[in-house]
Amino acid sequence: MWRNRTFAFGIGGFQFRARIFSSFLIFLALLALLGLGSWQVQRLQWKTALIAERQERMSAPAIAPPGADADPGEFTFRHVKLSGHFLHDKEMYLAARSLNGNLGYHVVTPFAGADGTATLVDRGWIPLDRKDPASRAAGEVAGTVTVEGLIRASQRGHWFLPDNQPAKNFWFYVDVPAMARHAGLAKVRPYFVEAGPEANPGGFPIGGQSRTELPNNHLSYAITWYALALALVVIYLVYHHVKPE
Repeated sequence: MWRNRTFAFGIGGFQFRARIFSSFLIFLALLALLGLGSWQVQRLQWKTALIAERQERMSAPAIAPPGADADPGEFTFRHVKLSGHFLHDKEMYLAARSLNGNLGYHVVTPFAGADGTATLVDRGWIPLDRKDPASRAAGEVAGTVTVEGLIRASQRGHWFLPDNQPAKNFWFYVDVPAMARHAGLAKVRPYFVEAGPEANPGGFPIGGQSRTELPNNHLSYAITWYALALALVVIYLVYHHVKPE
């Protein structure tokens, strides 16, 4: 059968004999490994540029809050300063948030500016036993204040995230439109702000919880795929090497 047909070839002073069918399969596997390695190189270039852009934005001076018609993607990870007052009676809670191994919530509070436009502010982390605002009354600051933080785009659910439960005021990710509806906000900016590390009265919420690091392991992945491709070639040649008589 054609599957058992062989062919011979030489490399330098070495001779090899291999089956056509198995060699074809090895060739396809080699192409796949090389393709995966090249894909990881492309991912490395993309991730490196993304990290550089994020660092550049975070190192820039704070800006005034972009308007309600702004494209959040243009300002994500920029520092922003807000002036206004918190609407503490409309607090919302992000579940399954931890700090130093302790489980708790993030408090998301609408922040109203002088023009009536609200911005959702993730004020930071609280432990489970501080969900009741009365247990952290000192942190429910009143009057006009200034908040500085990072602009973040509204988030979307993923298959590994539970669905938000607006009826229970129980959230797993920041969905700005849904949260605005829940809080009854007529005019809200299309992004939210993660508050910086400045301490709140009474110690809670604890701000500065932004996670801005991006893992970049694509170089090691590329090396792995290319190494597997090289190992496949070596094994193929060793296995099909014809020893001189």
